[in-house]
Amino acid sequence: MDIGVFTSLLSELPIEDVFRKLARLNIHLLELGTGNYPGDPHCKLSMLADKAARAEFTKKLAGNGFKISALSCHGNPLHPDAARASHDRDVSRQTILLAEALGVPTVVDFSGCPGDSLTATAPNWVTCPWPPEYRDVLRWQWDEVVAPYWSEHAKFAADHGVKIAIEMHPGFVVYSPETMLRLREITGPAVGCNFDPSHLFWQGIDPIAAVPVLDGAIYHVHAKDTQLFDRNLPRTGVLDTKPYTDEKTRSWIFRTCGYGHDAAWWKTFISTLRLFGYDGVLSIEHEDSLMSTDEGLAKCAAFLNDLVIRETPGAAFWA
Repeated sequence: MDIGVFTSLLSELPIEDVFRKLARLNIHLLELGTGNYPGDPHCKLSMLADKAARAEFTKKLAGNGFKISALSCHGNPLHPDAARASHDRDVSRQTILLAEALGVPTVVDFSGCPGDSLTATAPNWVTCPWPPEYRDVLRWQWDEVVAPYWSEHAKFAADHGVKIAIEMHPGFVVYSPETMLRLREITGPAVGCNFDPSHLFWQGIDPIAAVPVLDGAIYHVHAKDTQLFDRNLPRTGVLDTKPYTDEKTRSWIFRTCGYGHDAAWWKTFISTLRLFGYDGVLSIEHEDSLMSTDEGLAKCAAFLNDLVIRETPGAAFWA
């Protein structure tokens, strides 16, 4: 296992400066955004049609001691606005093709969320089973929109030797281990999860307990924490729609690793991931509104570099 960074947080820097900054933090794995929500100028989809540009990019990465853990194209391919859905689907397909061309095994994405009908203009995330029309909406979304798209898209990814890691994110149809496994029943192993514990904490899901639930389905991991505020939870509950910058009155906010849960928690999380077969990257995603990007990244890197398990026991250990 090793530490990486989702480089959208460094999107204002030239990639050469990104290399220098991350090397100083003992980080050599990059998760690169290609479009849709992330916004990241470091990895351009135009490389797909330019073999020389891909070769130059690959050479630059290797020459600076870096590898790519995943390409990310977080979008909403199920958006009820046809133009928006078409755009996000196209970016996802191109990202899969670019991953294949670059030899990157994983693409990170969102599941998306449809509206409530064919005439909808905005996504509709169903969060309760009653009144009964909500169940009708949920059934329509999965049967008529989710299943057809993801069956086809998963096959496209598999045909190109790439796995899709869905980030379980509230607001989309896949937001929990249960909904993740429901999607995998439709798609098979071409689709797994990008495990981000920060999105589970505030839903009341224990990320450590969720790891065995998703045994074999964890393809990528984000390193991000969440802090819950007991003083505000009785008033707001966890479904808090206030801006993330309204920290004083929110029931929870995203934090740099170690500022929501301590080292003991993260040691157990990392060990449990390894116990259930995950030996990939912990990709730092900085969304801590109480820290600058530089400080949050540096603190998170130092924190995780001291905890991550990098070496596998030798054969003699198991003899």
